[in-house]
Amino acid sequence: MRTPIPYSQFPIRYFCILVLSLSLFLLGGCQTDSASQSDGIKVTLWHGINPPENRDIFNALVNKFNQTHPDIQVEALYIGQPDGQLPKILTAVVGNVPPDMLWFVPQLTGQLVDLQAIRPLDDWLNQSPILQEIDPALFESMKLDGHLWSVPLATNNAAIFYRPTLFEKAGILKAPRTWEELHEVAKQLTQDFDGDGRKDQYGMFLSLGKGEWTVFAWLPFIFSAGGELLQQGQPTLVTPGAITALQFGANLVKEDLAMLSAPERGYELDNFLTGKAVMQVTGPWTLGQLRQTGVDYDVFPIPALEKRAAVVGGENLFVFKTTPEQEQAAFKFLEYVLSEEFQTAWALGTGYLPINVKAQQSEKYQAFVKENPVLQVFLEQMESARSRPIIPGYTRLSDNLGRAIEASLLGKRSPKEALQDSQQRLELALGDREF
Repeated sequence: MRTPIPYSQFPIRYFCILVLSLSLFLLGGCQTDSASQSDGIKVTLWHGINPPENRDIFNALVNKFNQTHPDIQVEALYIGQPDGQLPKILTAVVGNVPPDMLWFVPQLTGQLVDLQAIRPLDDWLNQSPILQEIDPALFESMKLDGHLWSVPLATNNAAIFYRPTLFEKAGILKAPRTWEELHEVAKQLTQDFDGDGRKDQYGMFLSLGKGEWTVFAWLPFIFSAGGELLQQGQPTLVTPGAITALQFGANLVKEDLAMLSAPERGYELDNFLTGKAVMQVTGPWTLGQLRQTGVDYDVFPIPALEKRAAVVGGENLFVFKTTPEQEQAAFKFLEYVLSEEFQTAWALGTGYLPINVKAQQSEKYQAFVKENPVLQVFLEQMESARSRPIIPGYTRLSDNLGRAIEASLLGKRSPKEALQDSQQRLELALGDREF
């Protein structure tokens, strides 16, 4: 049995923004007695859906729900990218002004449960027929201590996108399948075309930063090298696999075969689209954006060292403890999100993989996959994809792994030293806590 973490144990940076956030940001999201309003119950949803094209699709689907449910009005509020959302979320909980629903990675589950901020979903979901339509591979991301705490909005995993025309120009005839081949291909693609001593084209674009996106992009390499994040139930960063994975990235940077993203901006496609970087780790959520650019692209699975590896991505929806009326209205919206109708429309519009098995098997979606064969890479990777740990200390684990990745890529510390530093910080932060 866990006990809630006292607010005094939160990272200091969250309290630094408390007064400002409560006065400037949260006032717009404060709850009201919506049940008494004549226009029905109003529920708020905070999210960070990106790119904007995907946000437009989501807003259109929310509007459709509102039109068909006149007794409920969902207000979807974009509050920034996930790394920027976290302080706002924790500040809202501290100030007792949370939204009704939250879109976020499921790895936040443990922290929200510790704060007694979210409502368990067992009693609702176990009685709903929609339960049987959720892809069984995703239940791991929904559970903690035997309870269901969230539902997936959509799922994905990451692979490596590349520019086929630039591969062909460099004389590369097939996509790399191993780390050794990936290194060699990056070397062939990296070019100084005008001889001025500066690289005009890099083989790889690598994510830099301490945030969750960087960790998500690098974990497949860590898992492929045999690394783990938990050993005997305890967060463990210093493993041979993690050292090997970070060394692989550090070598690419040291040899000037890869360009680094701006901090916390590893998901941006600008350098890929211009051809400055030929390969980039990203996911199917970018397909809508890529289709609009007209740029050539293709995808290959994350190359393997010891084994194939992928990480389950996507965000889940949480229901905060508010009022019975607000919570019931939120459940109706969640049923809509989980439905074949929503999941098919969302997948066709964004490239995300549907979490509803009926949507996956539908004629519309199967035809879409046939028209977009790159999706087959992500669908096949889901068979071996793993969830990140759902533990209360995950945000600290992720933050410290991100710090080690950043220090390694920047050459500030060797991968082993960077991971040891992060492990020491992690142990000091978590103490003797058991998971």
